[in-house]
Amino acid sequence: MSFGLLFFVFVLAIFLGVELISKVPSQLHTPLMSGTNAISGITIVGALIAAGSSADLLGSILGTAAVVFATINVVGGYLVTNRMLAMFKRKSGAKK
Repeated sequence: MSFGLLFFVFVLAIFLGVELISKVPSQLHTPLMSGTNAISGITIVGALIAAGSSADLLGSILGTAAVVFATINVVGGYLVTNRMLAMFKRKSGAKK
């Protein structure tokens, strides 16, 4: 694949992502975040495959970096989701 085509797809994905996220109402952010975290878990599997199957040093380094960044993404996403869900919990002394 040519670099120009890859760059075009990358820029198109950026614009599409911005448009989609800006249209999501605030009530749907928590479920959307949870679904995105589940999809990001698949990214870790792909990064592990890339890190383990590479024969050269550069491929192993890039695969390992992909594992680290994907793990940070998943853990951070779950922490944000947990914090957002905690905002909707009732206080222990509040009336029903």
